[in-house]
Amino acid sequence: MLKNFWYAVEFANAVTRAPKRVTCLGQDFVLYRKRDGTVVCLSDLCVHRGAALSEGTLVGDKIACPYHGWEYEPDGACSKIPANPEGRGIPKRARVDSYPIREEYGLIWAFLGDLPEDERPPIPHFPEHDDPSFACVYVEMVIEANYERTFENVVDAAHTPFVHGTRFGNPDKPQIPDYEIVQDDWSAIADISLSPPPARGLWKRLYKEKPEEVLTTNGWYLPNIVKLHVRLPFGDMVLYDHNIPLDRNRTLVKIVGYRNFFTGKWADRDARKRIRGILLQDKPVVESQRPELLPYDLPDELHLRSDALQVAYRRRRQQLMADGWWVGDDEQMPVNGKRGSATVIPSPARRENPELARAWQHRARGGTPMPAPKKAADGGTEKE
Repeated sequence: MLKNFWYAVEFANAVTRAPKRVTCLGQDFVLYRKRDGTVVCLSDLCVHRGAALSEGTLVGDKIACPYHGWEYEPDGACSKIPANPEGRGIPKRARVDSYPIREEYGLIWAFLGDLPEDERPPIPHFPEHDDPSFACVYVEMVIEANYERTFENVVDAAHTPFVHGTRFGNPDKPQIPDYEIVQDDWSAIADISLSPPPARGLWKRLYKEKPEEVLTTNGWYLPNIVKLHVRLPFGDMVLYDHNIPLDRNRTLVKIVGYRNFFTGKWADRDARKRIRGILLQDKPVVESQRPELLPYDLPDELHLRSDALQVAYRRRRQQLMADGWWVGDDEQMPVNGKRGSATVIPSPARRENPELARAWQHRARGGTPMPAPKKAADGGTEKE
């Protein structure tokens, strides 16, 4: 899993004045709106005894822990400890991580990392969002698989004739022509021609005759977004597929789908049904893949020219891992618990305050403390 990126962690309309827990990169966060409507994102773990802040209440723009009433400011600093006698100060370590937030394209994006603002990778541009000719729907689904497997599945054009043969792939013409990739540090895009199956249902009314080919634009945006743009004879369908890693083996897929045909609200239900149908076709296949995690070395799996977009991703991923952008064991908060301790994903405050870089450290959920080695009489350490 990659840190130091903007992650779309929730649909904007789902975030209100009521604290809401979301999960990404194996860590829980709490989201809420301040009185002016802007969104706050904090680590969902009170530094005192580890209670979930998302179970707490808002006091103005602060959030109060449900356990001992500690109040945290939007920047993560604790500003009130009810148990303290009057005049007693608040420890510097009494704070939680606060993450930068942006609200764009109907999504809440959190920057999960500690890079300063001028070094952060960009949020992708979705030009359809502000185009009045496009209608938009939102769909989500949990898939029991690693996010890179679900991510590569959408990038992969060659699976469509077999997994989606009833929707937008043609098993009678499964060939994928060679394609060229346009790539930069944060994305890779390619135009790929596919042979479509006959139209069905509502869409069939607009087909005068079945086209021989449909041009699609497929590609990825780091860290976890796939774009699929299908140019149908009667209009454009554009899907932005966000693969949110709940943990190493579970993915929350959030899709923002745009279309410039059947743009009335009456057609939204059908659009959501079609997107959900595509996900349900992918789900059992991706959940069955082995190994569950994407291999690190390219030769560990066989690649063809039709896999060029996935290979481009894996190569860029290797570079970022070498640069230290991979979420290591010391930074993970495992969902099912693990022995030892773990720290939350570092926020910008850690870099800005080096003396507090490891101040907010907690036992992993379900973990057990490691006993200190006993010292022998001669000053050495006894072996157990």
